[in-house]
Amino acid sequence: MNLMAILEGLTLGSALIVAIGAQNAFVLRQGLARQHVFVVCTVCLAGDALLITLGAGGLGTILRADVLILRFTAWAGAVYLLFVAAQSFRRVAKPQALVVTAGEARLGSLAKVIASALALTFLNPHVYLDTVVVLGSVAARYASGDRALFAFGAVLASAAWFYALGFGAARLAPLFSRPGTWRIVDGGIGVLMLALSASLVHWALTAVNSQ
Repeated sequence: MNLMAILEGLTLGSALIVAIGAQNAFVLRQGLARQHVFVVCTVCLAGDALLITLGAGGLGTILRADVLILRFTAWAGAVYLLFVAAQSFRRVAKPQALVVTAGEARLGSLAKVIASALALTFLNPHVYLDTVVVLGSVAARYASGDRALFAFGAVLASAAWFYALGFGAARLAPLFSRPGTWRIVDGGIGVLMLALSASLVHWALTAVNSQ
């Protein structure tokens, strides 16, 4: 078993999912309201798992079939990770906060809650770029078996994040409401993205030629 594939999937998946956004705010809000928390977390996780599998599995297989495409996507992924790093460092200078109160929660039927979770997952264009394109380009470095392990690591990151956010809402909300918390988080993400970008560049310059 290639533990490095799992670790890289877990690390990259964590870095991409931990960000202030509508989906995370929705999960946190449901957690504070204690309304359909398990269902919301599971729907968000299932959506991520599907897209991660498509990226690491399908796209990864397609990319490995052509060295030129593989090299191009590796460079494109490296550039995008640099962009993500730059955004993270910009947020360090001007930190935001994920502020949600229990009073903001709106009671609704299970069907409406599921529909909202699906919309926030699949109608966000960034989720396709993160899960399918970026994770797919990084996963393409691995053989088919290790790509499955990489995807498992990324899905594990989503599972840990969503369930911790939903069921730990009462404890996590005060922490996430502090800009200082996000300054630390975004700084760490920025450094990680730089390291992963450098790793992709190195792979594009060396390992791709041996494919």
